[in-house]
Parts: sequence; structure tokens; C-alpha cells
Amino acid sequence: MEEAVPSVVKKEPLFPALAAPAGSDDADDDVPPVTVVESLCMNCHENGESRIMLTLIPHFREIILMCFECPHCGFKNNEYQSGSAVHDLGCIHSCAVRTKEDLNRQVVKAETAAVKFVELDFEIPPATQRGVLTTIEGLISKSIEGLSEMQPVRKAAAPEVYDKVESVISTLREYLDDPAGNPFTMELIDPAGNSYVENLVAPKQDPQLRTSFFRRTPEQNEELGLQQENEDALDAARKDAVDEALDDELAKEVHVFHGNCSRCNAPSDTRMHIMNIPHFKEVVIMATDCETCGYKSNEVKAGGAIASHGKRITLNVKDAEDLNRDILKSETCGLEIPEIELNVTTGTLGGRFTTVEGLLTQVYEELQRTAAPFDSGDSSSAQRRQAFTKFLSSLQSALRVEKPFTLILDDPLGNSYLQNIYAPDEDPEMKVEYYERTEEQNEDFGLNDLVLENYGENDA
Repeated sequence: MEEAVPSVVKKEPLFPALAAPAGSDDADDDVPPVTVVESLCMNCHENGESRIMLTLIPHFREIILMCFECPHCGFKNNEYQSGSAVHDLGCIHSCAVRTKEDLNRQVVKAETAAVKFVELDFEIPPATQRGVLTTIEGLISKSIEGLSEMQPVRKAAAPEVYDKVESVISTLREYLDDPAGNPFTMELIDPAGNSYVENLVAPKQDPQLRTSFFRRTPEQNEELGLQQENEDALDAARKDAVDEALDDELAKEVHVFHGNCSRCNAPSDTRMHIMNIPHFKEVVIMATDCETCGYKSNEVKAGGAIASHGKRITLNVKDAEDLNRDILKSETCGLEIPEIELNVTTGTLGGRFTTVEGLLTQVYEELQRTAAPFDSGDSSSAQRRQAFTKFLSSLQSALRVEKPFTLILDDPLGNSYLQNIYAPDEDPEMKVEYYERTEEQNEDFGLNDLVLENYGENDA
């Protein structure tokens, strides 16, 4: 009697991607499932139909798309909600709009995000527009529609206010009609970190798009429904764990402190260990493993004081042996390979302690995962598919060292390291340069606000 072979059940992700990678088993099924429910129309109070789709935005994160349509009165509505947890830092996306193509950039505006048009000094508060998946043109058109709605009343009741609002509407229309002749800057400010502006040249750095991060104020945490007392207690627990780990007698131990998973928000432990890298400095290695959802992450933070100069390391990779060099990439370090036009900006991938091959492999896997939704579906284009395919092929060639290439690590805080296999002698294939940080870099890292001399005298 033949023994029954258990069937393998394929576990479907809760938030499937918009499209499967070309050549995969799911390439023909690139539309995430849609849930249809009957719900009340708030316009005519008859029953309408709501459609809900859980999906993953390329180069971004999980979102929930909802649309409602009433067959009785024709009322329609759509809404977006973030499907991921509130992030540790808020984000500011600043986009310089110069052409009609820029107006077509996709924008994910969370319900917690504000939109600001810098030159016009016009801001859309978070409460004014709910979470929406749209474009820059859509945000401007919605603003014009909202401002124009009460203009007849303003004209009769407050002519001065009417003139000012009409001036704003006129400028917004000029932005839509001729962005080349009326360039402007749009800022998307989200304390929850769940908003997004499309990068038109991904995976390269978009010269017209800049993203920065900030720590939320207690008031912003309260608005997001976060308990500031718990945040303070968690920060205190982390600080105590770090202080304990810095004890010389306990430096060899692995320390554990409790927290929540950044993906599913379930309780998970973070393990921390201090190690000393020869010819460099002391670093803190942290690893998180969630038993609930299986999410894993690791991060490396440099110990000691902030270096007075930035550091730029240039390595000429000529053979497979160079790929085995140990590398510490801090969270403030950028990575560049000019030969294949790879540019990983500061803050991307976080801190990593691995090898050159391991870091490039991680870059390749991350790009392959985030670029896959652009390979098919109605958001794809032949030019974008060809560019991405060529780029990934070039990155694979670099991993095989089919021809020499240059690896550049640029760390403004000097916290990154690349192994010198000839130590203590100089490495003929590696060049280390130190440079003065710019005023903008010091401002980004908060160094201009540090008080290093006569500390505490002003508080006396």
C-alpha cells in the first residue's frame, strides 16, 4: 500500500504585490484579490458596494485600498489606509516639480500627512484630505476643487478673503497648466512615516526627490494614538541595556531586551552584543527575530565619539578574493559603484556587518523584490523594464567579478570600515580619504546643535 504524500499548501501573503516577477509561477496572476462587501451609502442611505484590496506598493510598504460605489445615486468614494505599523521616525518627502511628467508621480498620502507647496506657502492639513492614492496633479486638482467650493459665499461675505483665495487658486492652476514655466516644490510631511512619492528613476537616486526623517514630538505621538509613557519606558529600558552592555565584565555576553516587531507589532526580543573590530573601533551588533511573523533584521551601530571628519573608502575590486573582505556599513554610509551606476544613499539598508559579496547580494535581492511589481501590470513601461533588467544584469556581473569595478563607501560620520587584508601595511587596492563635512551634512545629523564647550553654564 502506497503511503499518501502530504500536499504542500502554499501560504499566500496577506499583502500580495501588485504584480509578480516576470517568469515566476504567479506571473499570470498579478492582480491581488479584492473583497466585496455591502455597505450603507451615506449620500442616499441605500445599500452600496465597497471593494477592499490589500496590496504592496513598489519601493514602499503594505497598504489597504478601499472604494465605494452606490448604484442608486451614483455616489463614489475611495480611500487609502496604511497596513503597516507606525514607524519609529516621521518622514518628509520634498519633490521639485519641473515638467508635466512630474505631475504624474504617484503619491501615497496617509491620513496623518500634510501637503505643503513651498513657494506658494500653501499647506493642506492632515484633517482636510483623508488617506488617498493619487498623483501630484490629483492633489492640486483636489485642492482647487475644495478652495473653489465656498468662493461665492466668500465673495459676498468677505471680499478680501475671496481675493486672497482666488490668488492661491490661480497659482495652483498655473502649476497644472505650465509646470516648466512655473516650477514649484511640494513637501509631503507625515509624522507616521507612511506616505510616499514615486521615484521616477528608481533604483537610482532621483535628483528632484529628497527624503528626510525626524523624531516625533510628544504632541505628534499623542495625535497618532501612541502612549508617550510607553515610548519613554521603552527608551529607558534600551538605555539601561546599553549601559549594562558597556560594562567591561559583561562585554562578552549577549544581552536581550524586549520590544515589538516592526512588521506585525507582536512582542519580540532584540539581542545585542558588543565586539571590537581590529584596526577600527568598538561596534554594537543588534539582531531581531519575530517568532510570530518570522521577520528578521540585524543592525550595526558604531560606538565611541563622533569622528571630526567624514570618511571615503575606495576599493578596486579585481577578483573574487576582494568580495570576501569584511565590511561594516553604518546607517549613515552611502555606497556607489560608478561602472554600473549603482548609488545607495545614506540611510538605505541600515547598518550592516557582512562581506562585500554579502552587501552587494543584499542590494540585488532588495532591488529585485521592490522592482518586480514594475515588471508587469499597467504601471510598467518597456523602457523601465529594459533599464531595470540591464541594471540587475550588471549587478550580477559585478557579483561574479566578470570585470574590475570600483566600490566607494562614503560615510559623513566616519563610522564605516572595510577590511585591509594587508594590515598593518597599506592596501594597494584600497584608498581611504578624510574630508570636512558640509554645513548641510552637520545640520542633517544634528551636529550643529551639540554643545561641546562650557556645557551647562547657561542652565546654571
